Amino acid sequence: MNDSTAHGAAASRFPLDRWWVAGFAWELADKPLARTLLERPLVLFRTPGGAVAALEDRCCHKELPLSLGTLEARGIRCGYHGLLFDGAGACLEIPGQDHIPAKACVRSYPLLERDQILWLWIGSTPESRPQDDPPAYPFHADPVYRFGGGVFHYDAPYQLIHDNLLDLSHLGYVHLKTIGGNARAHMNARVETSSAGETVRVVRHLPDSEPPPTYIAAWPFEGRIDRWQEVEFQPSHCRIWTGAMEAGRGRLDDPAREGFHMRGFHGVTPETAGSAHYFWTIATNPHPDKTDVTQLVVDQTEATFAEDKVVIEAQWRNQQRFPGRSQVAIHVDAGPMRARRVIESLLRAPA
Repeated sequence: MNDSTAHGAAASRFPLDRWWVAGFAWELADKPLARTLLERPLVLFRTPGGAVAALEDRCCHKELPLSLGTLEARGIRCGYHGLLFDGAGACLEIPGQDHIPAKACVRSYPLLERDQILWLWIGSTPESRPQDDPPAYPFHADPVYRFGGGVFHYDAPYQLIHDNLLDLSHLGYVHLKTIGGNARAHMNARVETSSAGETVRVVRHLPDSEPPPTYIAAWPFEGRIDRWQEVEFQPSHCRIWTGAMEAGRGRLDDPAREGFHMRGFHGVTPETAGSAHYFWTIATNPHPDKTDVTQLVVDQTEATFAEDKVVIEAQWRNQQRFPGRSQVAIHVDAGPMRARRVIESLLRAPA
């Protein structure tokens, strides 16, 4: 019921022995969910008692995907001959047969729910097990914020998504209708890039800026704004804190600064070497004197990410059309390049 060494060669494409985002709590209701993560076809499900589980999406009898089965109090029942498996992959029942063979089991993977995020542990060996809890994300429960989110599937490698998130200079060109703003201001923003261990941070400040459409709709800005963008990269996800306040109202480096805030969670999980899942949420602080515009912020954020998806997938298609061509690095690439070095170092590390 553990991870399989059969995945060893494929798994070397991605950093292992860590928690990866598998989805959101609200995705698991009364039906199994099929999802391929790190080249592993999995079925995710929640029992009526509330427990979450992840199994290989394959019945050990005739190999029908378990995601085509049904959920019961004790686990998931195969939709072909009715074998019942618990969340650890053990076969509990074979209809019409008292004896359950020792080999009647399905591989399981640790799956935990925290702050409405589903975290999946993928180990480098069958014996690998997590030593720590998955990361916390307190903004999903913070009463100051309200949030929404969703899932995109990308026909592109996961690192291209991280490149996009770590380089927000593209906002003025790709997202003119929502969070964009002046393109020249974005390209000339003061940027600080740093790294420590597996973390890369990119901080961008845009003082005395014109507020973009989403900001105007969400907050009663009276004129120009001081705007910030803070990105924190981890191999499995990014956290992005963006927002603005009235120009000259406070310090952009003040952790307690006021104004309009958007806290973005971005879980980026490989599906295969050339495809990925993108799990996102956006949390915002509604202004007390305005009608709650949380849904507007969520909808415009989703539209923004849909624009990114078009660009990234087109980028990947063109990279495949022109294999072996080199790319010219420019000043906005510092964050993405550091993140790629983190991934490369993890892939080189001995198991």
